[in-house]
Amino acid sequence: MATSLHQQLKLHYVADEDRHEVEVDGFRIDAIDDQGRLIEVQCASLMAIRDKIRKLTVNHQVVVVKPLSAKKKLLKKARRNGKVQSSRYSPAHQTLADVFLELVHFTQAFPHPNLQLDVLLTEQEEIRVPPKRRTWRRKFSVQDRTLVKVIESHSFRSPLELWNCLELELPDTFTTAELAEKGKMPRWLAQKAAYCFKKMSLIEPCGKQGNAIEYRLENAARKTRRKAA
Repeated sequence: MATSLHQQLKLHYVADEDRHEVEVDGFRIDAIDDQGRLIEVQCASLMAIRDKIRKLTVNHQVVVVKPLSAKKKLLKKARRNGKVQSSRYSPAHQTLADVFLELVHFTQAFPHPNLQLDVLLTEQEEIRVPPKRRTWRRKFSVQDRTLVKVIESHSFRSPLELWNCLELELPDTFTTAELAEKGKMPRWLAQKAAYCFKKMSLIEPCGKQGNAIEYRLENAARKTRRKAA
């Protein structure tokens, strides 16, 4: 189900609603901007659009927009058409590193010369209501999500740009424990990050430190970083 958040982000990229919901190569596209780029806003899993994006990037410039919730207010209603009865801020705060939860299912599409991945750190409001069938596992369902504001916006066309944005000041060889520390993420998420960077040919295994695999930037990435420095 499309949420208000989805519609708001389409307007954030393309104000002209006549350029929304356009059919291209047999696919329904969220919007087309003034540059002719295809804009796909994906609030759900990136895996759901992976094959679609792979096909579209053959002949088109595509921007995939992935919003993350850096700040979220939870609004609860006693019934679907009722008034908000309570509100509180969620203790969960997503950061840029949370994009790896999505990238593990998207490395077959990204990177690509015709693809730009925009990761937005947003403030959202989430309206929760009792589900139609209440169980001990499910005490509410999400009725809608709305955008309060975009806090930060990051655009990536390569894994090296993502690496640099995370400001990972790592030694020449490193483990996922060091990646977790420098990237300010839990170890399990750092393991997903390492998997993604390996699949995207940015890092490679180069040894072991005890039971932990050591990684290093691949040759091309090391040369690029040295030139940039």
